[in-house]
Amino acid sequence: MPKMIKNCPACNSTLLVSSLLCPNCKMELRGEFEMNPFDRLSDDQTAFLYSFLKSRGNLSAVQANLQISYPTAKKRLDKLLVQLGLEEKETSDENKEKLDMTNWTYDETSHKASDIIRAKLKACGGRVVVHTARGLPCEIVVSPDGRAFTCDKLPITPPYRFEVFDVIVDLLLANNGKARKGNGRNHRLGEAECDETTVVGAIAYNYAGKKTGSSVFDPVFALAAVLDWAEIASNERGEIVLTASYRNTL
Repeated sequence: MPKMIKNCPACNSTLLVSSLLCPNCKMELRGEFEMNPFDRLSDDQTAFLYSFLKSRGNLSAVQANLQISYPTAKKRLDKLLVQLGLEEKETSDENKEKLDMTNWTYDETSHKASDIIRAKLKACGGRVVVHTARGLPCEIVVSPDGRAFTCDKLPITPPYRFEVFDVIVDLLLANNGKARKGNGRNHRLGEAECDETTVVGAIAYNYAGKKTGSSVFDPVFALAAVLDWAEIASNERGEIVLTASYRNTL
């Protein structure tokens, strides 16, 4: 049986179903019936949705199954949510304030995570939306001097400097390329879930200069999303893992 088409082959307008036929008794209903949003998905979107459901929402598994990069998988998920009416379309970049990047300085040949992320953000106009392991969107915007960044999900002052990513990568390199994220919301610095072997603990010790026993702010969910977007480290559930492509540059 031929597959139902969604758009008019002559003018590309959205088609309506005008007839329904029972294959058993041959009763036919005529009228104008709208297709549901799932019927209007493209073949690629249908394949993505099937893979997404089969892998129970694990984007890393979708990436491996469809042979696409992690950022591409996230972008396709965003478009799928918009297509299904589950998320509003992002505001056009033309309506956002333009950032002055003339004073940004960094080593364009550097393999440091901080410089790589700065370069990628500059290529995106100084702002980008990344996604956490659970699909939460986070908007990252570079500060005017290009040395720090804000995130709409990290209400902290002063904003994080890009060197925080170097602290994370140094921890990963010291632990065979991966480390537990840890839990700074429910544990104090130095406890098993917030010690120097966890990402949140390393940030607290080596970036924020906190002392053992202190309570800490836990930004890992957003910072891991940035590292994943930059293809430096994969944002896995419970841990961060350096990508093979980044390790090959070292």
